[in-house]
Amino acid sequence: MGMTSRLYKGRRLTQGLRIAFAIAAGVGVAAWLSDGPAAQTPKPPAQAAPPPAPARGAASSTAPKVEANLLQLMRGILYPASNVVFAAQEDLAKWTLPADPSTSPNPLTTTYGGWQAVENAGLALAESANLVLMPRVCSNGKPAPVRRADWIKYTNGLRDAGLAAYKAAQTKNTDMMIDVAGKVSDACAACHDVYREKKTGPQDRCLP
Repeated sequence: MGMTSRLYKGRRLTQGLRIAFAIAAGVGVAAWLSDGPAAQTPKPPAQAAPPPAPARGAASSTAPKVEANLLQLMRGILYPASNVVFAAQEDLAKWTLPADPSTSPNPLTTTYGGWQAVENAGLALAESANLVLMPRVCSNGKPAPVRRADWIKYTNGLRDAGLAAYKAAQTKNTDMMIDVAGKVSDACAACHDVYREKKTGPQDRCLP
């Protein structure tokens, strides 16, 4: 047997042993024959666990809850706050403090009365715009049209007027308060003329 035959035979024997070892180890034969590492099938990327489902009733427990109809909201917040702004068109010194301001029912003569009360009233009007935009019924049981473009426009006018009153009250200037009092009145009238003042009576309020 020549040298070439012996080398070929030795190489074939070595290759056969490698194949046998590969089979025993469970490795692909083709990978060993190519003198390369065993091909590995890429694993699919791990999928993130889905977020936990919200607890039953969680959404409803965090949603704002409406207690008052629109008329009650107006009488409870907007009406008294507007009157405080209107009162600041005159000298607030005429509103004398009672013996115990902490028990006064008049915002202008409480512990936080005077110009501070006017500032608070302006902020109350501005913040009440958010309440007016919350779905609720009117006094006649009809839903307030809170999604209508004109309703949103009127509400934004109320917010702007309230903020203007707040800034004017900070100056303690009655002339400026006369100007912003007109803005508050106009903001209220813009909505009332469309949705409140009905020739057919209160049963048609909140209807365009």
